Amino acid sequence: MSRADHIFINMCRDILENGTDTQGEKVRPHWADGTPAYTIKKFGVVNRYDLSEEFPIMTLRRTALKSCTDELLWIWQQKSNNVHDLHSHIWDEWADEDGSIGKAYGYQLGVKHQYKEGMMDQVDRVIYDLKHNPFSRRIMTNIYVHQDLHEMNLYPCAYSMTFNVTQKPGHEKLTLNAILNQRSNDVLTANNWNVVQYAVLVHMLAQVCDMEVGELVHVIADAHIYDRHVPLIKELIAREPLPAPTFKLNPDIHDFYQFTRNDVRVEGYETHPQIKDIPVAI
Repeated sequence: MSRADHIFINMCRDILENGTDTQGEKVRPHWADGTPAYTIKKFGVVNRYDLSEEFPIMTLRRTALKSCTDELLWIWQQKSNNVHDLHSHIWDEWADEDGSIGKAYGYQLGVKHQYKEGMMDQVDRVIYDLKHNPFSRRIMTNIYVHQDLHEMNLYPCAYSMTFNVTQKPGHEKLTLNAILNQRSNDVLTANNWNVVQYAVLVHMLAQVCDMEVGELVHVIADAHIYDRHVPLIKELIAREPLPAPTFKLNPDIHDFYQFTRNDVRVEGYETHPQIKDIPVAI
């Protein structure tokens, strides 16, 4: 049965049973009707996914793999901050009249910085180091740039990736591991979405750098369940996990900038029914 489902279920139970209720506190998020959006939250959640054993897409309900990948490539490959470059409308709420979300997400990854090897943006620097200096402990990205926060329509939630390469005994290829740091995570709407898209990223980078995939560690400072999501979460975690599907990445792509959302797929992906009409706090 899907390990990702079991991790999700255990996390949700821990939040519901041992988390802190923000009811009555001064909170920024609100519902569309103006009501404050309170949460039950847990500080410092750490989940580990072994990508060499399983692709961590949940079966309790369907996660849209191609849409996840589309947003990931919008940020990491196109380095865009304009919603018109996306195939979905998930960012429309935070876009201005021109479609921009300000100096956030993809914008920051596209900024070039001076290194000894020349001018590179953060993504190109990661790929350069993975290929030329794989055992470095400095292979990372960070898009939480304080001097630009006032020009971001939404502060980054998933803000940092740290890559670490290991050598497994008996394996010819090196193994690519990664840590995703997230300051805040809406567990129902975004948790598996983020896990899936950064699992895809590790697979893509491993392939273009001729490595094997290893662990993805997801560190969440504030993992929360919104008050109006509690009954939906209880319904979700009462379901029985199904077998995990098999992830397939187009093996002919060896340049990160050539990947598209159509280069990813899962085989044998069976899920429980989708939960519809999920209210989103803004």
